[in-house]
Amino acid sequence: MTGYGKLYTPVHGKTYSLFAESHDPRHYYAEIKRLADMFLKLCPDERRLLGLIQKAGKTSFLKLLSTTGPDRKTLRFIAETLGDSLSVYTRNVSQHLKSLPVARKQDATITTTEAQYHLYMLEIELVNRIYREEFKRSTYRFALIAHCLRDFRPGCRSVKGDMEAVCSGCTEDCFVRLGGVLLERYGIKPYISVEREQERLFRELKREHPSIGALGIACIPELARGMRLCIRSGIPPIGIPLNANRCARWMSKAHETSFYLEELEELLA
Repeated sequence: MTGYGKLYTPVHGKTYSLFAESHDPRHYYAEIKRLADMFLKLCPDERRLLGLIQKAGKTSFLKLLSTTGPDRKTLRFIAETLGDSLSVYTRNVSQHLKSLPVARKQDATITTTEAQYHLYMLEIELVNRIYREEFKRSTYRFALIAHCLRDFRPGCRSVKGDMEAVCSGCTEDCFVRLGGVLLERYGIKPYISVEREQERLFRELKREHPSIGALGIACIPELARGMRLCIRSGIPPIGIPLNANRCARWMSKAHETSFYLEELEELLA
């Protein structure tokens, strides 16, 4: 595996950072894998556990804990564990939610709660485990990379591709370029996600390609929701979250961010 460590500068997003107090996000990935393994001991069926986690994100834990039967133990364990284990990565969520103007409180992504962040983190890990092999078997594989990963020093020289923008590789340290080079090594076509409406895009691609897989690199709420959309569309997804959410949607202007290239390489290997 290639060493990318010198590329990482700890960054803090509007609501989360996978760096926490570290110099790279390796500790986050070790922790989310540990948690997934722990929960799977209570619920060995990965798809069933994924369904429980998705359900938990739509309602309160207190309501879920009134559930009877075998789910009760699993849900209680989730409720008691996630916050303690993952809150170090989501320290800014509470202040962000308090500062939101009324006009922005209708945006489900912007108003993601801290508990939902933790559930999304686990959901992404489970989706990667469940769909990784099916993704790898797909004959047409593509990736949508968040545009905020580009190098902000020069003007971006990406060009229009057949469905989204395509990186021109104009700077060495641009995370769009670095991700694209790695993806193409594994036969995955990388695109910069800019303007296409994803549900329509997935329908069009599904019609064109009988065997298709999608990889996303985006902030945690958008990646989790994109994965759900892929699954509903019959497309096996995998993905890597951004190390922090720093685009103009979250902040007053866009700031550079990154993602953990080592984890992407491990996911594709």
